[in-house]
This record gives sequence, C-alpha cells and structure tokens, in this order.
Amino acid sequence: MSTKKKAGVINTQEIVDNYTEYVLEQGGKPSSIFKFCKSIGIQEADFYKHFSSFETLEQAFFVALHEHSLNLLNQSEDFASYTDANKLLSYYFTFFEMATANRSFILLIIGNKGNPLDNYFKLKDLRTHFLIFANNILANNYKLSGEKLQKIETKILQEGAWIQFMLSFKFWMQDSSPNFEKTDILIEKSVKASFEILDALPVQSILDLGKFLWKERPFQ
Repeated sequence: MSTKKKAGVINTQEIVDNYTEYVLEQGGKPSSIFKFCKSIGIQEADFYKHFSSFETLEQAFFVALHEHSLNLLNQSEDFASYTDANKLLSYYFTFFEMATANRSFILLIIGNKGNPLDNYFKLKDLRTHFLIFANNILANNYKLSGEKLQKIETKILQEGAWIQFMLSFKFWMQDSSPNFEKTDILIEKSVKASFEILDALPVQSILDLGKFLWKERPFQ
C-alpha cells in the first residue's frame, strides 16, 4: 500500500490515489471507510473532510479525469483554433487515453457487477462537467432565435453529446481490440457523423415552422 499519512495532513488527491491502489491490490473496494482509513494511517474524520462516501470519491475520480484531459488540451496553443468537431474529437481521444491508464480500476468499480444503473451513477458528476464543456463547443454554431428555443436547442445538443459519450464509454469497456483501436474508430466515425447530421438538418426552419403553427393553431 501507499505510505501512510499522519492524521490531518492528507489531501484530496492523496485519498483518491490511496483508494485506487487499495481497490486494485485487493480486487475490490474496502468493506468500510474505517478499514480503509486504518490501512493508510489516517483518522476516519480526515476522510470525511474530503468525501462523504466511497461513491462520492469515485465520482470525483471521473471528474478529475475530465479536468486533467481539458488541462492537457489547453496546454496546446493550437487547440483554441481547432474546429468544433476536432475539439470534441481531441477531448474524446485524450479522455480515453487517461481512462486507459486507469482501466483496471474503472472496470472494477463500473464493471458488470451489481446494478448497472448504480454503477453508471458514478458518472453523475462527470456528466455535469461534460455538458458544460459540450455546450461551449456545440452552442457556437447552432444558435437559434428566442430564449426558449435556445434553451431547447442547447438541451438537445448537450444530451445528444452525452449519449454519444456514454456509448463510446460502454464500447471502450467492452473493447478487446489491440490498443483499443476499435474504440478510436468508433469515436472518429461517431463524432464526424454527428456534426455532419447537425450541419445537414434544417433545424432553424423546422423550429420556425413549429413556432408559426403553435401561434396560429390552424386546427382549432
């Protein structure tokens, strides 16, 4: 196990790192927070200064992957000038590269054991951060007139991006190809296809017609 810390001096990342190592070495999560804290030499109260449960710790792990991926992308001077499609594509490749480096841990906490809905609930906080990121990218080119329509449009685009991400995540977990080459192919094709669909759909025209029909109510 990792070097034990004196009570009161451990930080959030150190708890996550110790937890990750514990799960990997033991093949599963600790039976209790008390047992985990004892194994790394801290008081249980010190754990609660950072997390309320193992579940919130695991949620924080995925948010950290997201933030680390964005930090790596933003270190590139060229990233800001990428097209929206290439920004999203670069994010996917970077995130799954980080995920692959932690694949054994991820499979242990989100594998096929238990209730799949409970397992994927661990991505709840990641979803919040991902939707903000996706909105910053997708909303640039698909603005509609009217506040209500913009809200509807933004929600559709965000949820579509999240569904695409989750499909890629599930595919990656089941991918047995060398170096997860099939996941890379899926990501590239799905991102390209989604932007081509968005570019081709007459979204503004459809919503303008809907507004007119709602206002006139011709069948009343």
